[in-house]
Amino acid sequence: MTNQNVVASDAKSSRIRFIVRKSIFSPAVPNPLPAPSLAKKIETGGAAAKTNAWVDSMRDSSPTRVKSTASLSETKRKILGFMFEQIANASKGKQIAMFLDYDGTLSPIVEDPDRAFMTNEMREAVRDVARCFPTAIVTGRCRDKIYSFVKLAGLYYAGSHGMDIKGPSKSQKYKKDHQALLFQPASKFLPMIDEVYKVLIEKTKSICGAKVENNKFCVSVHFRCVEEKMWAALVELVRSVLNDYPKLRLTQGRKVLEIRPTIKWDKGKALEFLLESLGYANSNDVLPIYIGDDRTDEDAFTVCIYIYHYYYYFNNKVI
Repeated sequence: MTNQNVVASDAKSSRIRFIVRKSIFSPAVPNPLPAPSLAKKIETGGAAAKTNAWVDSMRDSSPTRVKSTASLSETKRKILGFMFEQIANASKGKQIAMFLDYDGTLSPIVEDPDRAFMTNEMREAVRDVARCFPTAIVTGRCRDKIYSFVKLAGLYYAGSHGMDIKGPSKSQKYKKDHQALLFQPASKFLPMIDEVYKVLIEKTKSICGAKVENNKFCVSVHFRCVEEKMWAALVELVRSVLNDYPKLRLTQGRKVLEIRPTIKWDKGKALEFLLESLGYANSNDVLPIYIGDDRTDEDAFTVCIYIYHYYYYFNNKVI
């Protein structure tokens, strides 16, 4: 596959930054990516250091939202126009496969995650894309909840960060057999996840604004409505609960802490699985396009880079 990468180098650390953090719905003040030593601090520091590292990371991954300006919108249009041309050229002779995050990508970021509804216009746009290309929604949310938001039967849905994958049951347009796709690699963790969810519901009552969501194979603790001065207390509370569950791990996204099984599975693995199910494993005949705005989407971006050798980097100072 022709490599037409657009990248930017981090002058301070000489790292290549390729992560799309931005959403057209939630423009933010530019913030640097977390320092590479952050994970090491979390793993090796004392209790206070670990908590401080988590709070720093929470702040970095949750930039302040600002209002869009006309000039910024014009910049977006120009860059997206350039992107469309580049993708059109790269897709010649290839099958496009679309992978879409939900929150902040198909829907606006809202204070109440239960009200993250997509517009009818966005739904029609996704429907039109799915008529032309195999299309999947890849999200940290519960698969059933996302389906209730999207309401499109002809799509693949990968909920719980790809740990709950289901394909369309009626359409065989992109499938080689007649079996509906269903894959749940973390099924044995369901009782444990449910137990942790119930514990966190009780424990977080002391943190004003915290909201706990059961996403079937993972638990999300939303802190969008929690005052920043209470973030450290929230992290300590969640980590104290997880001390009793060594088979679960703590990760984070945009204004959310997430508890997941320790299995080696994420949105990147889900992307690989779906492409293999479509008959395009490690294929030069496919152009996977993944659109997302969250840290959890980085695993999928990595697959596009290292396996399919094609991606675009957008500097968050201009998008």
